[in-house]
Amino acid sequence: MIDSDWPNLPAMFFHWATRKPDRPFLWARDGATWTPLTWAEVARRVRRLAGGLAALGVRPGDRVAVVSENRPEWAIADLAIMCAGAITVPAYTTFPTEDYRHVLANSGAKALFLSSNLLAQRVLPAADQVSCLESIITLEPLKTQANADVYLWDDVMAMGVTTPDRVDATVAGLGPDDTACLIFTSGTGGVPKAVMQSHRNVMQNGKGARRLLDEAFGLGEEVFLSFLPLTHAYEHSAGLWFPIMIGAQIYYSAGPEMLATEMPEVRPTIMTAVPRLFEMLHKRIQQTALRGGGTKAKLFNLALTLGTKRYNDRRSLTARERALDLLVEVLVRRKVRQRFGGRLKAFVSGGAPLNREVGLFFLALGINQLQGYGQTEAGPVISCNPPKRIKVDTVGPPLAGIEVKIAPDGEILVRGENVMKGYWHDPEATERAIRDGWLHTGDVGEFDADGYLKITDRKRDFIKNSGGEMISPQRIEGYLALEQGIGQVMVYGDKRPYLVALVVPDEELLRRAKAEADETARQACLQQEIQAGIARVNKTLTAAERIRRFAVVEEAFSVANGQMTPTLKIKRHVIRSAHGPLLESLYDKAS
Repeated sequence: MIDSDWPNLPAMFFHWATRKPDRPFLWARDGATWTPLTWAEVARRVRRLAGGLAALGVRPGDRVAVVSENRPEWAIADLAIMCAGAITVPAYTTFPTEDYRHVLANSGAKALFLSSNLLAQRVLPAADQVSCLESIITLEPLKTQANADVYLWDDVMAMGVTTPDRVDATVAGLGPDDTACLIFTSGTGGVPKAVMQSHRNVMQNGKGARRLLDEAFGLGEEVFLSFLPLTHAYEHSAGLWFPIMIGAQIYYSAGPEMLATEMPEVRPTIMTAVPRLFEMLHKRIQQTALRGGGTKAKLFNLALTLGTKRYNDRRSLTARERALDLLVEVLVRRKVRQRFGGRLKAFVSGGAPLNREVGLFFLALGINQLQGYGQTEAGPVISCNPPKRIKVDTVGPPLAGIEVKIAPDGEILVRGENVMKGYWHDPEATERAIRDGWLHTGDVGEFDADGYLKITDRKRDFIKNSGGEMISPQRIEGYLALEQGIGQVMVYGDKRPYLVALVVPDEELLRRAKAEADETARQACLQQEIQAGIARVNKTLTAAERIRRFAVVEEAFSVANGQMTPTLKIKRHVIRSAHGPLLESLYDKAS
């Protein structure tokens, strides 16, 4: 068993750097080639950078922000900040200037790591508005002047060449309950709040995940492909610090659009993802398999049918079906798994609820898809499905060391060493979130007979119609997003007599609509297919849940327009603000 008594996160890293110095640790693409940094080389750079930060005046307890895309330097900066005794403050690369100003000012950041001139266009105007920032460390020479002192990464490393002993002493002085990082919430409900995560919080999450996976398949030389933003608590803990805890390798993706190329190259064994990615992959795989029709499509459908039946009850397969199941295992499922690299042990979904049909689709095709649940305030992982006992309509039992109970009103309450210290400089919000030692998640759920947790909705996201009925919009949106022609959807109807929806067509439907000769035909093409999909879903819903009206919005909800978080959850309040008149017009029509 791996030693789990580390006093802090950097000590955990140096444990592995000593044990496997020449083994590859962090990988990045250099043109067409993946290039590694060994554990020993990363440790050397971390010590130097930490010493350089100290030379710039960064002291224990100071906050240092990081604005960068995923890359080895992100991990090195995170480690170096903590090795200087300071606190990491990640910020999304997609933030507008005002959000950067909020993060820098709210945290009181003394220094800032900045990766590029492209990001500098939005970050520097914010940096110039705050008085706390003294130093900016960049990976490339800046083309724009800044009020703070600007240093190149290599120059700061050179400042720390003579201070390795001092760095080790600082690390030795860090306690498990010291704050390691300030992780800002993603802002689905408004202004992001800074969550204080301690070293203990993150390590407790890692211990629970390690036990879950080690019991299932025995952890070995694991390989992660990191593509979710490291700024998010999910990827920060599960995609950086958990791999460090188990001595794994991490490859940094160039982005979601590159995954189809990267996964067969990297051949990851463990990956984290969000439901939106699974929904997109679900449609893409299905369309590719069924496009040609004939034998290929029949075999694909047979693999889904038998895989679903086997998941529901393995004993229900007849002798003939078991033989056919072996056939499609070779002809269909093995080929699908090769598209994911061929050795994926666990593909973990978190960050938002995953539609049951999507989860079952991947399980039926032989992809070990595990749905988990968590939030930034809880380290962030609270529960996850065990790989050998998956229940696709749940988020699994709580991780080891975490207590979960359901309040009388259905709210999920959490207690354990994973729970945050509180919100930075916001004792009132902290008292509202943590009462009598229990974190009030704001999520609603229930346990099944096997102790697996089911999430029904966010308390604040419930729609209460004018008849007083409580409705879960996420559940309806999940079903609608599976329909052909529907790319994205937001359901609306709080305090209204019925539900309506904003629908973004998928790329295939948009392509066909744009090929129509005139605007009338174009709109008819969009409306007819979307209406058909909504009608199919409405048949499965209660009267109160059915969508009575909808409007087509051709601009997708995206991170770029502020209508999605960086982890691809829709921002309801932003979408409502952007499309308020259109939503209201759906109630102006005769019902």
